[in-house]
Amino acid sequence: MWQFFHKLGSPKWFFGIAARLMPWLLAGGILLLMAGIVWGLAFAPKDYLQGNSYRIIFIHVPTAFLAQSVYVMMAVAAVVTLVWRMKLADVFVKSVAPVGLVLTFLSLFTGAVWGKPTWGTWWVWDARLTSMLILLFLYGGVIALDRAINDEKSAARAVSVLVLVGVVNIPIIQYSVEWWNTLHQPSTFKLTEKPSMPAEMWVPLLLSVLGLYLLFGWLACLRMQTEILLREQRTRWVKDYVLVGRG
Repeated sequence: MWQFFHKLGSPKWFFGIAARLMPWLLAGGILLLMAGIVWGLAFAPKDYLQGNSYRIIFIHVPTAFLAQSVYVMMAVAAVVTLVWRMKLADVFVKSVAPVGLVLTFLSLFTGAVWGKPTWGTWWVWDARLTSMLILLFLYGGVIALDRAINDEKSAARAVSVLVLVGVVNIPIIQYSVEWWNTLHQPSTFKLTEKPSMPAEMWVPLLLSVLGLYLLFGWLACLRMQTEILLREQRTRWVKDYVLVGRG
C-alpha cells in the first residue's frame, strides 16, 4: 500500500498509468452516459406529478453529484499536499478545479431550468441552491488564488488551506434539505437506501452518474498530464517523451 502511495507521487509513473487508463475511461464514460441520457429522455416513463419536466434530472443530478465529489477529492488532495508535500496532489487540485467550476455551473443552470416549471421561478434563495452557489464561488476562489501567486509551492499551500476551509460547505449542501425547510426536494436516491423511484427511472439515472464520473476521470487524467508536462518540461523523461512524439 505504501509502495503504491510512494509511486503515485511520481509524475512520470502517474503519466504512464494515466495514458493506459484514459482510453478505457473515455469509452466507458461515453457509453454509460449516452445510454443513461437516451434511456432517461426517450424511454423512461413520465413522472406522475411533474410530467416530462423531471427528465432534466438525468443531467442535473449527475452534475450536482460530481460537483460535490470533485471538491471532496480536492480536499483529500489538499491534506496530502500539506502533510506529505506530494506534488501530484497539487497538480490534481489545479487540474480539476476548473472542471468542478463548470460542473457546479451546469448543476445550477439545469436546476434553474427544472425549477421554472416546478416552482414557477428560475431562482429562490433556497438553502440547497444558495450552498451550491457558494460552491461555485469556492471553485472560482481556488482558481483565482492559484493564479494570483507566482511561487508554485506557496500557491499550493495557500490553495490547500482554502480548499480545506471550504469543504465544510459540502455537508451543508448534502443535508440542507433536512436541516431547513426548503423548496428543493430530498436526494433523489442514496447509496444506503432503497430508491423511491421505479427502476425504469433510477437505472438510467445511475448509468448517467457512473458515465459522468468515468468521463471526469478521463478529463482529470488529461489535464493532469498537461500540467505535469509543463512542470517537468526540463526533466529528461519529458524531453524524451516530446522527442518520441515528434518522431
